Amino acid sequence: MAFTYTPWLLAITEFLILVSITKSEVPAIIVFGDSSVDTGNNNVIATVLKSNFRPYGRDFAGGRPTGRFCNGRIPPDFISEAFGLKPTVPAYLDPAYNIADFATGVCFASAGTGYDNATSAVLNVIPMWKELEYYKDYQNKLRAHLGNEKANEVLREALYLVSLGTNDFLENYYTFPTRRAQFTVQQYEDFLVSLSRTFLGELYGLGARKISLTGVPPMGCLPLERTTNIMGHHGCMEKYNSVALEFNGKLKTMASRLNKELRGLSIEVADAYNIFNQIIRRPSLYGFEVVERACCSTGTFEMSYLCSDHSPFTCTDADKYVFWDSFHPTEKTNHIISNHLIGHLLEKFR
Repeated sequence: MAFTYTPWLLAITEFLILVSITKSEVPAIIVFGDSSVDTGNNNVIATVLKSNFRPYGRDFAGGRPTGRFCNGRIPPDFISEAFGLKPTVPAYLDPAYNIADFATGVCFASAGTGYDNATSAVLNVIPMWKELEYYKDYQNKLRAHLGNEKANEVLREALYLVSLGTNDFLENYYTFPTRRAQFTVQQYEDFLVSLSRTFLGELYGLGARKISLTGVPPMGCLPLERTTNIMGHHGCMEKYNSVALEFNGKLKTMASRLNKELRGLSIEVADAYNIFNQIIRRPSLYGFEVVERACCSTGTFEMSYLCSDHSPFTCTDADKYVFWDSFHPTEKTNHIISNHLIGHLLEKFR
């Protein structure tokens, strides 16, 4: 039955989540991935892919741009809060924070990265192997801060969020010829899944036991893809959505096998695709008015530095928009998607 995602319904959902929290068995949220979960690491690296300026962050606490590719908070923040931890997860490379701040949550993610090292090279961002190196450094600092026994308990009981894959397809495979010359798209999916498996295995070897793995969204419906889909009258690029579904299915199969093979490992595949797709297909049911274009600037192709605070086209109310820039959802969309996932995560890992 159809329903409208009104503010009071959002409030009730949040209340039920809060009521369900007793003493969380998750002492920290530890994050790896791309811009879907990057809370500001790109601020301090030599890349053009940044968002530490307005209008990014205009709806964040204090109206402060943090390096999140959003007008406000992103999924790790909402998930952390739902588990009774801090309402925001700090970026590991942010000099404003230290190991005391990171003890209950830390983000190693980098906007623009992917499983494929060639993807991170496109915009000179942090590759996944480097995210793991930062994590090892964090482990050493955490043990010095808490002592070995307590730190190892935090690392073992923490919830690890892993979210990436979109850039591998949109910034790499479909943009440059190298990988297309080596792989069919199905073969490239398999290649990425094998890289994901290796990464998760390494994370397990470093002590992770509770992992939430998110695949890719309906990437053919991002405003940037609609803009370039001239022959399709600026509708969704359904070919890309089919690839997303196929890739996500392979990730789920791989995760199921790892759960059986690695003792004590629990990977929950967080299905963000379906709820995101529902929002895109029937935005009015969730209180949105605009889905084809984003809030920032013209909403057709702008992100990062092209998303200007001085543009007369930037919307005044981001809550009416599904997308904040041409590649990333608004805080409201992030909140709805996160609430959809949080119930499953609390049931699995609390």
